[in-house]
Amino acid sequence: MKHLIIGTAGHIDHGKTTLIKALTGRETDRLKEEKDRGISIELGFTYFDLPNGQRAGIIDVPGHEKFIRNMLAGVVGIDIVMLVVAGDEGIMPQTSEHLAILDMAGVKKGFVVITKADMVEEEWIELVKEEVQEAVAGTFLEGSQIIPVSSTKMIGIDDVIKVIQDMSGEIEDRNVNDMPRLPIDRVFTISGFGTVVTGTLLAGKFSVGDDVQLYPSGIKSRIRSIQVHDQDAKEAFGGQRVAMNLAGVKKDEIDRGNVVAPLNAMTNTMMIDVKVKLLKSLDRGIDNRTRLKLYLGTEEILCRIVLLDKELLEPGDEAYAQLRLESETVAKRGDRFILRFYSPMFTIGGGEILEPNPAKRKRFDDEDIEELRIKDEGDFGDIVEHIILDKAKLYLSVKELARDTSMLEESIIQEIRSLKEQERISVYELSKDIYPIHINHSKYLVESMGKVLQVFHSKYPLRTGASKEEMRSRFLQKAKPKLAESIIDDLIERGHFKQDKNLISLQDFKPEYTIEQLKIKDDILGIFKSEVYMPPKKEDLLKTDLGKNEEIEEIIMDMLGRQELLKLNDDLFLLPEHLDKAKIELVNFIEKNGGITVAEYRDLLNTNRKHAIGMLEYFDQIKVTKRDGEKRLLVN
Repeated sequence: MKHLIIGTAGHIDHGKTTLIKALTGRETDRLKEEKDRGISIELGFTYFDLPNGQRAGIIDVPGHEKFIRNMLAGVVGIDIVMLVVAGDEGIMPQTSEHLAILDMAGVKKGFVVITKADMVEEEWIELVKEEVQEAVAGTFLEGSQIIPVSSTKMIGIDDVIKVIQDMSGEIEDRNVNDMPRLPIDRVFTISGFGTVVTGTLLAGKFSVGDDVQLYPSGIKSRIRSIQVHDQDAKEAFGGQRVAMNLAGVKKDEIDRGNVVAPLNAMTNTMMIDVKVKLLKSLDRGIDNRTRLKLYLGTEEILCRIVLLDKELLEPGDEAYAQLRLESETVAKRGDRFILRFYSPMFTIGGGEILEPNPAKRKRFDDEDIEELRIKDEGDFGDIVEHIILDKAKLYLSVKELARDTSMLEESIIQEIRSLKEQERISVYELSKDIYPIHINHSKYLVESMGKVLQVFHSKYPLRTGASKEEMRSRFLQKAKPKLAESIIDDLIERGHFKQDKNLISLQDFKPEYTIEQLKIKDDILGIFKSEVYMPPKKEDLLKTDLGKNEEIEEIIMDMLGRQELLKLNDDLFLLPEHLDKAKIELVNFIEKNGGITVAEYRDLLNTNRKHAIGMLEYFDQIKVTKRDGEKRLLVN
C-alpha cells in the first residue's frame, strides 16, 4: 500500500495543532513547556486512517520564527502539506516564510486550510481567501483548494479529509528498491530498550536485523526493532514515519541531522554542487563567498556559497554554485535544500543538489559550468556519463560511484551498458567489480602518455622505452594496480603503444644502435658472462675504455629495461641465466643441509661476502628464502 506523510505549515497560533487533533483525536504537543505556553516548539507526530483505509502520518511543525530549524527538519519527506491560515489574522510573516520554504523544498501537493472560521463573518473569510490566493500565486499551491474550518466545532474537517484522500491518489509511490535513508529528527532513550531514533524514511526499505551506519559519524549499528505509527513492524518502507531501536550506540553519539543508511552506502563530503534560487521577495542579493546556513534533510550546517557563473546573485535569480561546508555531511543528487542568512536569520532561497561529492571548482570555468548544466538538465544517462567523466582520475568502481553519488548500483550498471554500446566508455571487470573509463579520459591518457614517451625517446634514443611501472605511477596513480595494468594493456592492444618486456614505447619508435654501440653492448655482455658471480659494478664499467660513459650508461639502462641484465641492488647486476643458476644452487643446498649461512653461500658460488648477501636478500624479497638467525631457510 502507498504510504503518505501529511505536514502542516503556517504562522504561530494559527491552529495547526488543534486542526491535527480534530483530524486524529490526538495531541501532538508532548513537552510540558509546549502545553504551558500553548505553542509548538518541537516537531509533533501522529497518524490517522483515511476512509479508504489508507494510514497517513502527520507532522506538526512549530510556527514561531525562533523554532524555524525545527520546522525545516519536519519538511523532509512531506507528500501533502496543509498551509494553515487563521481566519481572524490572514497571511502573517511565518505564513509567507513557511510557504517559501515548502516551495523551495520541492513539495508538490497541498492545499490551504483557513482555521477559526467560526470566529469571523463569512465576508471576512472571502477576503482572507483572496489574500491567500494572492500569496500562493506562482507557488506549488497556486490554484489549490482553500477550505474554511472550525477545529473546535468540527466544521469543514470532513472536507479536509476528503481532499487528503483525493490527493493521496496523485502521490507517486516511493521506490522500495532505492537506497534507504532515514534523516533523524528525534533521538531519545527508552529504559530497557536503549537508543531510539525517528524520522521519515525517504525511500527504500529497512528490516529488523539490518546492519546500518550513521552518517557522517560512520558509527555502525544494527536495527533491533522498528515501529511504524506506534506499532511494531518487521519492515519500514519509504514514505513512512519510522522509529528505530539501534543496537550498540548511545544517545549522545547521535544528533538530529544524522542519516541512517546501509553500511558503506554514502560518502561524507565538505562540498556540494547545487543549483540555487533566491526568493523574489528579498530586498538584497548575495555576494560570492557569503556565509549562510544550509538546511539539508534534518541538518543545519554553516557554509559559504561560491557562485560559479555569476558575480552577484540577485533576488529571484538562479545560479550554479558550490557550497563549501564547515562540517561534513552526506547527500544525494536531487536532494532539496534551504538557505538562510547567517545573521540576521531569515530564509533567502534554496535549490537542488547536482553533485554530492564534487571536486573543488573554479569560478567561471566553462567546462565546469557545462558539466553542471548537463547534471541539471540532462537525462539519467547523460548524468551518469558526466559523473564518470568528472571522477575519471579517481578510477572508481561502480560500487564506489554508487556510494559517492548515493545512486542505485543497478541503475548505474544499466546506463553503463548503454554507454558502452555507444562506445562512450570502456569497461574493465576485475574481481567482480566494474570500472567504467570514459572515452575522453582514454584519449587524455593516450595523448599525455604519448607526449611523455616522445620526450623520453628524444632524451634516451638507445632505450627501448619507459617502464610500465613508471607510466602507471605517473598517470594511473589512483587506480588499483590490476586496473592500471589492464588499462595500459588495453591501450597497447588498441595499437596506441607497443610493449617489449616491461617497457612501453611509441608504435613507430625503435632504438637504433650504431656499430660501435653494438660492440660496447657485446663487450658488456662478455664481461658479465665471464665474471658470473663476481660481476662488475656500473661504476667499474664506466672506468673502462669500452666507450663514452654516457653511451655505456644508456646501454646498461636499455639492457635492464629489456631484462637482459637484472639489478638486484645498487651495486649488484647479474645476467638472468646466472641468477637462475644461483637460485638452483641455493635451493639444492638448503634442501640437503636444512639451511645456509652467508659464508656457505659465498663459498658455494665462489663469490665475495657482499655479493652473497645481495643475492640472499634478493631471494628473501621474492619469498624464495627467509632469514632465521644466521641462516636462510626455504619459504614453504
